[in-house]
Amino acid sequence: MLPQEEALNVLVEFLHVHGYTKVKGIPLETIRLLASIVLKENVFVYGKKIYQQVLGGAMGSSFTLTLANIFMWKWQKELVRRQDMTCEYYGRYIDDVFMTWNKSENALKQILENANTWHPNIKLEYKIGKSLPFLDVLLSNINGTLSTSVYHKPAAEPYVVPFISDHPRHVFENIVQTSLRRAIKYSSTFQLFNDERRYIKSTFLYNGYPSSFIDKTFRKFFSDYISSRSILPFLDNEAQFIRMRIALSGQPSRQQSQVEMRIATLTTDIEHLIEESDKTQECTIRENKKPNESQNKLIIHYTHEKRFNTRKRDLHCTFQETFENTPIIETKLIIGNRNRINTMKELIRKRPRQAMLKNKDET
Repeated sequence: MLPQEEALNVLVEFLHVHGYTKVKGIPLETIRLLASIVLKENVFVYGKKIYQQVLGGAMGSSFTLTLANIFMWKWQKELVRRQDMTCEYYGRYIDDVFMTWNKSENALKQILENANTWHPNIKLEYKIGKSLPFLDVLLSNINGTLSTSVYHKPAAEPYVVPFISDHPRHVFENIVQTSLRRAIKYSSTFQLFNDERRYIKSTFLYNGYPSSFIDKTFRKFFSDYISSRSILPFLDNEAQFIRMRIALSGQPSRQQSQVEMRIATLTTDIEHLIEESDKTQECTIRENKKPNESQNKLIIHYTHEKRFNTRKRDLHCTFQETFENTPIIETKLIIGNRNRINTMKELIRKRPRQAMLKNKDET
């Protein structure tokens, strides 16, 4: 759990380090105050008592996740510096860390144990080995070469959306193609990809997908990268696999595209604010306001029946008598009116003929 005040200080430090004095025109002190409200004003009821959260932030809050990432940015500085000095790799996704090491295992354990003393609220649980999972990727050190493949948890069941479920056909195709796309991106060799491809087909067969449908979807997916004349639902050689992997690796995921769009939007806003600030320093911009046509005018609009057609004149007379010899008399009174539909016409949708409304003498 994050100490709230310390996390807010790290947030301001993070913005300062990255050159921000304002974010979208909002000063950093205001941002800190707003962040404090989001972080501290969290209460819940338990056992007929009201409790306020004094450590960490609300679970599920997008701001809490962002703040946790910024807090880890501060914590990991020393670890990143040491990895850079030895030309080793360091990567982190939220609270999962992956790093390489080419010295003794005892030296690595000493560094990690030392990192556990940097902050009382952050403790590392680590695994050291030549083959380790990181998120959904299995990374292996094979004679000094880093190999990657798709990682499946031992307890994971081979279930996907069943083919008999009530979904549009394109949903099933997208599920198959997404599995293939992940296999190509994560598999570092052609052999590892083929192993994963066979696993994918077995999984979909287990969930009731027809073999013909799976093969057709495979061919459709590969057709953009291999010859359309091929009737095989798989890649023929490693050259085709490498070509596909390079092409797909250059395509950002949906989440990456959203992050890049947010960064681009924020950068554009900052540049726009800087340009406006420069223009303000060079010259003073004055806006020529248009005269208000309704100034010094009192406009009254009402609806009345035809029998009140003298109301407009009466209002003018009342205005003159009431505000005579006062500054208000300089205000021009404008009265607009519209006759209301006759009450009888409102109550009777279809009027009968006049002949039917006349009283007739009995004959």
